[in-house]
Amino acid sequence: METLEKIVNSINTYLSGYILVFLLVGVGLYYSIKTRFVQVRCLGEGFKRVFSKKGTENGKKGLSSFQALATAVAAQVGTGNIVGACGAILVGGPGAIFWMWIIAFLGMATNYAEAVLAQKTKIVDENGEVHGGPVYYIKKAFTGKGGKILAGFFAVAITIALGFIGSMVQSNSITSNVAGVFDSFGKDISDFTWIIGILIAVLAGIIFIGGIKRIASVTEKLVPIMAILYIVGGLLVIIVNIKNFFPAFGLIFKYAFVPHAIIGGGFGSAIVLAIQKGAQRGLFSNEAGMGSTPHAHAQADVKDPHDQGVVAMVGVFIDTFIVLTLTAIIVLCTLYTGNGPLADIVGTDNISFAQIANGLSYNDANMVQKSFQMTFTTLFGGNSTVGNAVGSIFVAVCLFFFAFSTIISWNFFGKINFNYLFGKKATIVYSVITIICVFLGSIGSNGLVWGLSDLFNNLMVIPNVIALFALGSMVFSRFQSKKDDIEVEGKLTENN
Repeated sequence: METLEKIVNSINTYLSGYILVFLLVGVGLYYSIKTRFVQVRCLGEGFKRVFSKKGTENGKKGLSSFQALATAVAAQVGTGNIVGACGAILVGGPGAIFWMWIIAFLGMATNYAEAVLAQKTKIVDENGEVHGGPVYYIKKAFTGKGGKILAGFFAVAITIALGFIGSMVQSNSITSNVAGVFDSFGKDISDFTWIIGILIAVLAGIIFIGGIKRIASVTEKLVPIMAILYIVGGLLVIIVNIKNFFPAFGLIFKYAFVPHAIIGGGFGSAIVLAIQKGAQRGLFSNEAGMGSTPHAHAQADVKDPHDQGVVAMVGVFIDTFIVLTLTAIIVLCTLYTGNGPLADIVGTDNISFAQIANGLSYNDANMVQKSFQMTFTTLFGGNSTVGNAVGSIFVAVCLFFFAFSTIISWNFFGKINFNYLFGKKATIVYSVITIICVFLGSIGSNGLVWGLSDLFNNLMVIPNVIALFALGSMVFSRFQSKKDDIEVEGKLTENN
């Protein structure tokens, strides 16, 4: 298992450090420039469309924009916002968060394009069920055998990445945090995590059986609750540590450009590592360019694909600029600034910050938990026993909501592609495999599970981004026509 983990991590280093960064930044810049920065001009429109109506356009098929966004956000806001953000800081330094912001800003334009293409290429079968996502617009981009091969490659990668291994990542994070709660009470349940795995698998299976309508019904209720709960808790941490708020933000910008000062090594290798971890965890967090959330946005019943495109951007904004940023500030306010336990540790050429932090029992899975424990200990007058218990329970509850909602949405995305590969009759086989994976994740190796998840996430990007570049004209046509209208109107006014 250790050997396999090393091989997987080596492959990920090249994929995420070079290919992934190039593709994500490239397609993000491409759509940002060609749409005249739609993520700036139309973000307000996106928020208005999310909250203006909760019903479908005709009330007969598909989901409302709100339900589709909730399903997408359920997938986006998961362990990547807690464990992923901490992992990026731990290995790439606080500056990795800056690069996650850059990836997300560009990713908003990418996600807009994905949603528009998903809407334009979706199909409705004889039973009235909507089918849409990258496999459909990949085949649109490349007709013939080449398109089928690329679409099939994507379908296999996403089924493994989200439906199977992705479920393992989420359940692994849930059990790790539940175990952390018991640790705060001095109880070791490492031999009983399989019980938690069974409970998660059974609960997930009940929802899987209900199909997209049940999934949408669950996510539209679950997502607002979990977001509000985490945001309120995060703001409480910031208020208690308010004197460290601006220094925490300063660390992000400072170490975005001088990462070697905190993670060790030379400047060149350190900046590559910071960007690499920002891109890698940024992708896992907001999923823009990965090709996952278009499956949810294809289900929306809207008159104009642009309408769902602007709604899709809201999902990336919420995921990265609200939830993930809140996680980063929580960790930096408590651990890296002021009297924080990691505030004075600086990397050297011989040992990285991550190695030192790990030596002090800090890792990506427990950093947020320790931040809340410290805060609640302060609130309870220095009583660490109560503070640790309350902090552990709060984080475990939040992460359960995040991770479980992601399992639900990812299962749906994977099922669409599994059915594309093997037909609708194979759904039961897919559901059984995913339920088993949910259970196995609860007892598996954290490092290997995350490594495999990153690998197949990276592989998904390649065919999806190639299709996005090929189908740019389908997305730009709206902006070009509006530009032409403006020019013609201007000439008419001038002539009059």
